[in-house]
Amino acid sequence: MRRNGSSLSVDTPFALVENVKGAIRLAAIDPAARKQGLVPGLTLADARARVPELAVHDHDPAADARWLDRLSEGCGRYTPMATALPPDALLLDITGCTHLFGGELTLVADAVKRLKKLGMATRFAFAPTSEAAYALARWGKGGADDEEEAVRRLPVAALALDAEKELGLRRAGLKTIGMVAERLRPGIAARFGEETVTALERLLGHSRRPLGAFPKKAAIHAERRFPEPVARTEYALEILSQLLREAGEELYRRGKGGRCFEARFFRADGLAKKLSVELGRPTRDPEEAMRLFRERIDTLDDPIDPGFGFDAIRLSVAIQEDLPPSQIGIEGDTDRESRIAAMIDRLSVRLGRNGVVRCHPVDTHIPEACQRLVPAIEKPKEASWPRPAPGEPPRRPLQLFDPPEPIRVTAEVPDGPPWRFIWRGRDHRVTLFEGPERIASEWWRSPRDPLGETRLTRDYYRVEDSEGRRYWLFRHGLYAREKRNMRWYMHGLFA
Repeated sequence: MRRNGSSLSVDTPFALVENVKGAIRLAAIDPAARKQGLVPGLTLADARARVPELAVHDHDPAADARWLDRLSEGCGRYTPMATALPPDALLLDITGCTHLFGGELTLVADAVKRLKKLGMATRFAFAPTSEAAYALARWGKGGADDEEEAVRRLPVAALALDAEKELGLRRAGLKTIGMVAERLRPGIAARFGEETVTALERLLGHSRRPLGAFPKKAAIHAERRFPEPVARTEYALEILSQLLREAGEELYRRGKGGRCFEARFFRADGLAKKLSVELGRPTRDPEEAMRLFRERIDTLDDPIDPGFGFDAIRLSVAIQEDLPPSQIGIEGDTDRESRIAAMIDRLSVRLGRNGVVRCHPVDTHIPEACQRLVPAIEKPKEASWPRPAPGEPPRRPLQLFDPPEPIRVTAEVPDGPPWRFIWRGRDHRVTLFEGPERIASEWWRSPRDPLGETRLTRDYYRVEDSEGRRYWLFRHGLYAREKRNMRWYMHGLFA
């Protein structure tokens, strides 16, 4: 791809380079460089010796992947089943969509025109399977009467096998897909492996592979297409507000509420801008969702740029849940939980999904691992911390030290309770204690130590010193059975 507005001439050979095992090699080349005899994989020194005027730039695979994803988003205008096939292909399942554009060729002509505006050179093909379509677009030369004949004329490189198997097929005189297809499958499998037969069957359309890479189509969506591109962003947002009202009405009819709304703004040059907002509780209020969309736009580093204008806007309800009717207050006030959820939604939009978190219980008896931080906007799962009985004091403190702090303890016997300890330079005399509460290691979570032989047991004590302060400390290891010189730690403080 050449970037529009580049100072390089179209006739100037251009290549992307990358470091391969300490050598700078060509990763990709343009048609002008290919005409000069250059090929990918050639060292930069050899390439410069052959073509001194060669212009190069560092290869950035991550940027290529992001660009390909943006192109696939833009192709969503043709079909909801559009996905990227790294490193250089787009796959569109246009079944049932071509009549909206006047046929297959009209659809492709429009896509090629838009991609050309972006400086992209394209090749396309139609086929019943994704493997055949990709192979025809990459290696096909046309001239066949039908698709099956075109596939049979492809080179064996279209099987996408490793270099060793491809070379073996060529040495056996099997240079095209048709030559391989004429041979008995057991013989091909015995000599070149089962994967060769599998690739051949999929290429010929005799077997199909599930296409799980396509994005899931939302059950509720609304769309607007414009005869002339819309150049005003504010007008596009007004259209989005109308789509939200339509989606809200459909959610109401179904007794549902949306927790994730996705909007796609399709530009006239072929690109698309995707915006999504997520809520902590389901809603079908279009004004609430629109406020979050505006919050999202205000936080964008790259605001919505209409370019030459938007020619379509699509809204999808990506996540929906049951939402029965609810009673509001006499003065229209919502309950406290709804106000908190609305605040979390706004903060999550401004600060990011992981910017607002909450503690969630974890099914473990290890004190420091019994909770984890999750985005506050996520739907809480059914879990809770154990609570003491009414009137019973808490068995564990709310404040824990991470990591536990080492202390010096004096006890009457090695495996007995503490009666004196030194913590942070101060001497504390124990007047009351409770325990021990024994917590064994989770040996089943350690595949390299299935019996827990290298993991130590903890004996926890709740103690009170002479000044009335209460502490939670533990002895690490069982005396004589696990460790001779045991250590003590302060793990928490009671209020």
